[in-house]
Amino acid sequence: MLFTVWLTDDAARDLSEVLDYLAAAHGPADADYVLGRIEQAFLDLSESPERGAYPKELLNLGIREYREVFFKPYRIVYRIAGEDVFVLLIADGRRDLRSLLQRRLLEA
Repeated sequence: MLFTVWLTDDAARDLSEVLDYLAAAHGPADADYVLGRIEQAFLDLSESPERGAYPKELLNLGIREYREVFFKPYRIVYRIAGEDVFVLLIADGRRDLRSLLQRRLLEA
């Protein structure tokens, strides 16, 4: 069974910001490469979303509603709902993800 992968508005904005930064700082080829890898991660999620790990920042709080996959240094945080996968966050893993996850997921 294939799952449908959806990007939330926040995740779409995250992706746009990542690609804009990469294009400006490293050139369009780097941005295209990262986009291709992230699109592959979405394809993989459509085939097997359960393969993702629980984000450690949330697992420490006992929250197992969200999962994540990595394309280093990027973390893609998502939630499975029935036959849908909702991508909620795409962020550089070097950021303070604890506060970002708290703000984005727990306070929403």
